Amino acid sequence: MGCAIRGQTTPNGYYNIERMIEAIAKHGGTIGCCGSCCDARGVSDDTRAAGARRSSMDELVDWTLWADKVLTF
Repeated sequence: MGCAIRGQTTPNGYYNIERMIEAIAKHGGTIGCCGSCCDARGVSDDTRAAGARRSSMDELVDWTLWADKVLTF
């Protein structure tokens, strides 16, 4: 969870979250972006990276309890 804005340019050697999200979605993964974080940063459905969707803290709790491991970045 976090905000994933489409079309960002990242310097060489840095991770591009949009490319990472697209790869996860291409392989059937689900990407939820924190709604509060998106609101605070002005990220909307129109500016969010393809494959990512607005989520909630309730869903994050559900995913965390369900998961064997939790990764954040």
